[in-house]
Amino acid sequence: MNNNDIFKKLRVALQLRDEEIVEIMNLVDFRISKAELGAFFRSEDHPNYKECGDQILRNFLNGLVIHLRGTKENPKNPKEILAQKSATVKPKKAEFSKPKEENNPTAEKKPFKKFAPKKEQKPSIGKIKFNNGKKKKQ
Repeated sequence: MNNNDIFKKLRVALQLRDEEIVEIMNLVDFRISKAELGAFFRSEDHPNYKECGDQILRNFLNGLVIHLRGTKENPKNPKEILAQKSATVKPKKAEFSKPKEENNPTAEKKPFKKFAPKKEQKPSIGKIKFNNGKKKKQ
């Protein structure tokens, strides 16, 4: 297991987004962009994959400690922070929670509209023939 795998697993377990990881890294004065983070989370065979070094993982873990526990001057309770995080995550809604009208026999059925056929439009420019880039045969 390499540093990239550890970083990925922590990201998933703590439900962190890229913006939050950047903020955590800023807590320990380590600047990193979202694009650089994306390179760490790619698969190994991707052309933009980048190996996560020890320094980056170390700074992330130190920032995570400050994020969850706080500092000596301003301590935090990690359980409260994780509870707030899980409360802000919205559960996905079920797509099929409402019955469709077509399957519901009590719903009113709308009458079928008959459409008139479209009238053919005459070209206003004249007779134009497109060859779509093909050369004429001579």
